[in-house]
Amino acid sequence: MSGPLHGIKVVEIAGIGPGPHACMILADLGAEVIRIDRPGGHPLLAHPQTDLLNRGRPSAALDLKNPAAAEVILRLVAQAEILVEGMRPGVAERLGFGPEDCHAVNPRLVYGRMTGWGQEGPLAHSAGHDMNYISIAGALHGLGQDPARPSFPSNLLGDFGGGSTYLVIGLLAALLEARGSGQGQVVDAAIVDGTAHLNTMASAMLAGGLLREQRAANLLDGGAPFYDLYETADGRHLSVGALEPQFFAELVRLLELPEDAPGQADLGRYDELRALIAERIASRTLAEWSKIFEGTDACAAPVLTLAEAAEHPHLVARGTFESTRASYNRLPRRASPVRRPRSPRHRLSPARRRRRRWPPGGSRTSAR
Repeated sequence: MSGPLHGIKVVEIAGIGPGPHACMILADLGAEVIRIDRPGGHPLLAHPQTDLLNRGRPSAALDLKNPAAAEVILRLVAQAEILVEGMRPGVAERLGFGPEDCHAVNPRLVYGRMTGWGQEGPLAHSAGHDMNYISIAGALHGLGQDPARPSFPSNLLGDFGGGSTYLVIGLLAALLEARGSGQGQVVDAAIVDGTAHLNTMASAMLAGGLLREQRAANLLDGGAPFYDLYETADGRHLSVGALEPQFFAELVRLLELPEDAPGQADLGRYDELRALIAERIASRTLAEWSKIFEGTDACAAPVLTLAEAAEHPHLVARGTFESTRASYNRLPRRASPVRRPRSPRHRLSPARRRRRRWPPGGSRTSAR
């Protein structure tokens, strides 16, 4: 065991998406997490051997509708610092392990609630998923380069950007406060709130007149030809993000654009500049352009698949991916992204997981 959260015990009421991702982060940081699963697992989850979100923590199956399940959870809570659940508002209370129940046995407990709509508001009890949350938060409207319709980025922006990331921040802040006050509290993390917060810079640009609320019409959404995606000769894509003048100059040099090519400030000639860049990039393969641009200040990089990313020399050198027995389908698992020179990144092998002894007693399975 290692990591800055070594010794912190967490009870996770199994869910999907942001809740498991938050608990994976806590486990990566060294926390000891016990996952309470429903019998048979969740129908939307991957096979246990390939569900990397559940790595690093053992699990126990409990029928939460059985009154005895709440007694087990409260016994675990009495020994823990954090509980994480992602149920609709009121469900945990009805099942017997809501905040009041848990604080009765452990006043110092930090009780984390991960939802899309939050615990309050007109939509709090409604069903929803990532794209619904980022829709009403104002984030989805401007995404994509198609003026006719927005494009949604899988579930990365809402579930994991506006959801689990903010939940972990809230949990750690509340944990720190509890050490001083001796009192726990409820952390209400809603994806709509987190996504709106992520959009702070765009809101500031809108207020300052630097952003138009239409797609492919702004500096960072493909409206500028020097910040866009371009197709290569082999049908792949190259990302170009040469925003600063010196980086744009390097891009122009390496693309070998003509001396009379439009400049960054030639707004009226953006279509001409885009056509020139597209024509040049379409003349070579992605591998050829990768070799030309790698290590330069042109801010151009290949668009890689998940499998290719795991083999990129830079990510290999940084140990971004771990090749372990927990790697499936030839895809290494993602290592913890938090670098701590004095406290090395927490690594947990499948064998170690099976030897864990918290909580005492009870049946458990190895969750990968």
